[in-house]
Amino acid sequence: MSTRPAAGTFARDGFAEAFTIGLKPLADPAAWLAPDARLPANLAEKQALIAARPDDVFKARDDTLAAQAEVLRLLADHLPAAFPDVYRRDGSAIAVAGSETVVRLDEADPAPFLTASRLAADDLVLMRKHDDGWRLVASSLCFPSYWSLAEKFDRPLAAIHAPVPGFAAGTRNAALIERMFDNLKPGIIVARSNWSVHDNGGLFRPQPHPSHLFAGEDDLAALARMHLRSEDQTLRRLPETGDILFTIRVATDPMAGIFDHDGLAASLAARLRALNAAGRDYKGLQAGRDLLAGWLERGGA
Repeated sequence: MSTRPAAGTFARDGFAEAFTIGLKPLADPAAWLAPDARLPANLAEKQALIAARPDDVFKARDDTLAAQAEVLRLLADHLPAAFPDVYRRDGSAIAVAGSETVVRLDEADPAPFLTASRLAADDLVLMRKHDDGWRLVASSLCFPSYWSLAEKFDRPLAAIHAPVPGFAAGTRNAALIERMFDNLKPGIIVARSNWSVHDNGGLFRPQPHPSHLFAGEDDLAALARMHLRSEDQTLRRLPETGDILFTIRVATDPMAGIFDHDGLAASLAARLRALNAAGRDYKGLQAGRDLLAGWLERGGA
């Protein structure tokens, strides 16, 4: 399978600023949802979660069927055309090279959004404009980062972002995000990235965010367990329904691998040092921020 290198934490030149919106137009729209080397494993894990925990990883309002079908058509057209060495379409079926995934397209599909999610490594979220703002009305979410679909489903953006410092209802950031959603035009894809520190490399993390990843500033044993988790996110407005498709590509890597990439340890250390008290608390680093930053600055010593 010919794909781009595995995306994620150590494939980038730096890290997104903590708690900034940071949306930018995608440099190459044709590369949207580009497959990487992690795709087969991610699709296999998705399929296992869909089979074992369907109610935890998929929810959709009944009035979203048309938008769900629009998303499936969008992916079914885009992926084989943009990445023909990975996605092979044969009539009403799409096979994914390097995996056992074969997605069958059916106009009577009762959950086309879930079917669409089986084509990409990314989680898919559908947002719709309401009187109280943009609401999460459908999602296939197999790789959440310390949040559950049940607690966010059919809630407005301000409520979804309430735990994030500076993004609760009534804040400037909350209003700015609403305006960005309102002004997004069909055909434009915008992207941003985010990062977090986790105590293991698992992708399915729906449990509440731990208040402390480290027992204290001398918890050196915890450093060996740390993983850096990245999220590459995109937004695009659907031309037919006007809803917005939000995609989330998650990757995790053992923290020790950061030293194989020039400048990344220093970049993350600087981000950690810049966190205020609210930011440290949100990322579970109230106790261990200085421990982790110092370790990164010393090259893992």
